[in-house]
Amino acid sequence: MRIGVDLGGTKIEAIALGGGGDVLARQRVATPPSYDGTLDAIVRLVRGVEEEAGERGTVGVGVPGVVVPSTGLVKNANSTWLIGQPLERDLSRLLDRPIRTMNDANCFALSEAADGAGAGASTVFGVILGTGVGGGIVVDGRCLVGANLIAGEWGHNPLPWMTADEFPGPPCYCGKIGCIESFLSGPGFERDHARRCGRSERSREIVTAASLGDEDAAKSVALYHDRLSRALASVINLLDPEVIVLGGGMSNLPGLARAVSSLLPNYVFSDSVEMRVVPNAHGDSSGVRGAAWLWPA
Repeated sequence: MRIGVDLGGTKIEAIALGGGGDVLARQRVATPPSYDGTLDAIVRLVRGVEEEAGERGTVGVGVPGVVVPSTGLVKNANSTWLIGQPLERDLSRLLDRPIRTMNDANCFALSEAADGAGAGASTVFGVILGTGVGGGIVVDGRCLVGANLIAGEWGHNPLPWMTADEFPGPPCYCGKIGCIESFLSGPGFERDHARRCGRSERSREIVTAASLGDEDAAKSVALYHDRLSRALASVINLLDPEVIVLGGGMSNLPGLARAVSSLLPNYVFSDSVEMRVVPNAHGDSSGVRGAAWLWPA
């Protein structure tokens, strides 16, 4: 049995999967805003799903950052109480077994590559379009993490082929300007709509207005499609994955995968685009399932 834990900023979820990926147990709690509280919550969740499923399992944990192999310490976590902590070592001691950790975007990609929308493909790029923009790369069933542990961080490259109206782009929290994230995240989409149209609206309101024929909202959605196509074209030109799986809240824009697929030939350096852009199969469960899949059968 595989157990996956998704360590989010607001909730921690644990899932137990059987050999075929069937869900045997699932539990979740609110995320305590402290390191010791987080450890305790994870231990209780793992023991809870084991008791519910009636057996002991391997444990993988998806984290909002990375564990540096040379030090065993967490870095780049937006749950700041994790930064500098030996999360993997402490959980291994408390649960009395080896623990595997992975960035949560990589867990999303691994889940969709294992038994989701990218199943059967040798190379999958998993895209997170939410409060931030991130991604994960899976090659032959294994996450590609990179020498600096940042493989898949396409959100902090500049938006390709900027127009005069876009250049140089808005500032990003990373200190640069014009990052893909500053255009394609949910907040970035809303800020750009407000800048162009003078109306402060939530993403859902913009999409609804576009569907009802509002020209300004329709223009914002069309721009989002085009910008995402440009950004993904740069990924395709470098990685050329078989499948790109869209995830995160902004991936729920109606018809997004189809719209992007139709625009990619305008930007990809090829006379044909054979790879597929698809919605995710597991929704909010992709991260926790991917954490479970960190261990082989």
